[in-house]
Amino acid sequence: MNSKYKIGDSRVIESRESADGVTIRRRRESHDGKHRFTTYERIERPNLAVVKKDGSRELFDRDKLSIAIKRSVGKFFSSEVEVEEMINGVEDALYELGESEVTSRQIGDLVMDELAVRNEVAYVRFASVYHDFKTLDEFEEILQQRRRK
Repeated sequence: MNSKYKIGDSRVIESRESADGVTIRRRRESHDGKHRFTTYERIERPNLAVVKKDGSRELFDRDKLSIAIKRSVGKFFSSEVEVEEMINGVEDALYELGESEVTSRQIGDLVMDELAVRNEVAYVRFASVYHDFKTLDEFEEILQQRRRK
């Protein structure tokens, strides 16, 4: 797309809500009809602060969560869409808590819950990083906990 065209310089050809109900996909065309492009709109939610282990606070960053998940378990998913669905589930659960602050532990626990139902190997791999396992016994304990569920 030529950079001289902006959203305000275009008209909407088609709008479609995504399957998750959170994103709207709009197909647009420049007013001269020569260029088409797609935009995505997400519902803007209030800022959510994350309280980290050391007590510091930072704003929730969906991209940071995505990078962390992909780095630790991304290759265990069949597609980028599956990872995105998981992140949507975690983010929705965080906002459903109705709090303006959440702990990094709450986020990690929600990721673990999502992984537990999606991919057991990814669950164990993420658990090893999340819980900072140092011994084989720690791996065995998480596996036993998982089998009991």
